[in-house]
Amino acid sequence: MTSDRGGQAFRLGLFLLPSSALLSGICLFVACVSGSRGRDRPVWQARWTQPFLVAAVLMLVGALGAETGALGWAGLGNWLPLFWAFWAFQPHLASEQQRRQAAWMLVAGTLPVLLTGLGQMFLGWQGPWQLGGGAIIWFVAPGGEPQGRLSALFDYANIAGAWLGVVWPLMLAAVLRPDGWWRRGAALVLTLSTVVAVVLTQSRNAMGALALSVPFVMGPMQWVWLFPLLLLLASPLVLVLLPGVPSGWRQLAMALIPEPILDRLLERGGPTAWKHTRLGQWGYALELVAARPWLGWGAAAFSVLYPIYAAKRWHGHSHNLPLELAISHGLPVMLLIVGTVLLLLVVALRRGILQKAPMERAWWAATLVLVAMHATDLPLFDSRLNILGWTLLAGLAAFNQEREQTPLPRPDRDAPAASPEPGAP
Repeated sequence: MTSDRGGQAFRLGLFLLPSSALLSGICLFVACVSGSRGRDRPVWQARWTQPFLVAAVLMLVGALGAETGALGWAGLGNWLPLFWAFWAFQPHLASEQQRRQAAWMLVAGTLPVLLTGLGQMFLGWQGPWQLGGGAIIWFVAPGGEPQGRLSALFDYANIAGAWLGVVWPLMLAAVLRPDGWWRRGAALVLTLSTVVAVVLTQSRNAMGALALSVPFVMGPMQWVWLFPLLLLLASPLVLVLLPGVPSGWRQLAMALIPEPILDRLLERGGPTAWKHTRLGQWGYALELVAARPWLGWGAAAFSVLYPIYAAKRWHGHSHNLPLELAISHGLPVMLLIVGTVLLLLVVALRRGILQKAPMERAWWAATLVLVAMHATDLPLFDSRLNILGWTLLAGLAAFNQEREQTPLPRPDRDAPAASPEPGAP
């Protein structure tokens, strides 16, 4: 198979990703096979991949003694194949043009999410809808899942919000690119529709992602006016959540926030509701980590142990990726994976990615958004978000390697009109 066909399969897989994990997975498997061939060095010699390979070995050793039995082995499917994909995707993201094309595929592939989500909330659409004899099944829950919150093609509103929040920086960058008014206009419509859809998900993470990514996509030269504006827009949330705010100011801020969003921000639910908040879950998670710090308890341990020993309510995970990794696979695995991801972001930042074209900045911002989301939730347990995350990380690794080969600084292209190939897709 030629690398060109592998690249085509990769881009098609990204386009199909939110609509069909099955069809996307087939295309991306082809892309992985193509991307694994003809490499300069084998996977175990790739510097950015080595920490993940060490983590994989520790995960396999830990699974041998996992308290969760077969779940300990099944949970490795969330990690080991994606370590390979991280390495195999990089040839398809090796240049700025390839990353830009991949970003366009993700933006275009998000259109069905927006259409079904807005139709779900405003037109009463509901599934399941099937295409290709069941190859594509869209489970569009009537009225959203949970009820009243936009979930679109996803199983839950927070997952839909995570997808939209991560792709939104790429949409914003598409508006800034000098690609002609028809394309920029279409991107602007998608961008504004995404803002509406994110609000309808009522996902706190997704709403925060919209604000977090704006200054990075716009570029450092815009921060003088952007940061004060974002602070002004976020001030009602700050006044509601910050302790010690005078009651008059707090009540005024609460009046500006829609009631459903306010309920989620304050996590209202009675005197014992704190047990089921993030802080309550994290406290029990720390106890589990302290009890078995080296190889962990096995995948899915938190979901098994939490309802038995901590609270009489099931939670599928600990709502924090470092804690979840430490519980399931031990502190060394957590440090290897989380440390490498953060290092990818820092190295790309130091190598000037925020001084590049808008889509390059957006790629970094989208990665940062997804990393930040995993501080309070775990969207990676949806296979589509998991693949999206490792695609973004692979793009950062490819950028870092590209900069190693061309270390001389380029001119600052902070202005939105900057692009070496205005007509490129």
